[in-house]
Amino acid sequence: PLPDMHMMVARPEQWVKPMAVAGANQYTFHLEATDNPGALIKDIRENGMKVGLAIKPATTVDQLAPWANQIDMALVMTVEPGFGGQKFMEDMMPKVQWLRTQFPSLDIEVDGGVGPDTIHKCAEAGANMIVSGSAIMKSADPRSVINLLRNVCSEAAQKRCLDR
Repeated sequence: PLPDMHMMVARPEQWVKPMAVAGANQYTFHLEATDNPGALIKDIRENGMKVGLAIKPATTVDQLAPWANQIDMALVMTVEPGFGGQKFMEDMMPKVQWLRTQFPSLDIEVDGGVGPDTIHKCAEAGANMIVSGSAIMKSADPRSVINLLRNVCSEAAQKRCLDR
């Protein structure tokens, strides 16, 4: 099976069935790309996939909140979607913190500019899933970067559990 499909497309509704047929186990769409998130969430579930809901930097978590109990993962973009190598937007971390506080069991992912220099901010804010492209691909030792990112997220998650 394919992992999460992060669909940065207009009209994400048209790609649900093809991604399910291809074997995707999670379908993540951008809130800004649809007029009817509820119907899209239902369609994704009916096609046997988990649901991820992404928001771009200009979108508030208040716009995502009504759907949070119906999704498996919230994705906070920490760059403007579209191309790799952008600078991490630290001012997105309050969104992650708010989501973690309000929805403690929700998977929260960050995507954009995440690497060894920014992972601690993401993990401490409450992200338990990350996307890292350039920091890994441009590294002389990708395996060590992956291990660092994984370990920082795991340690922060364990600390959150102990703090409860």
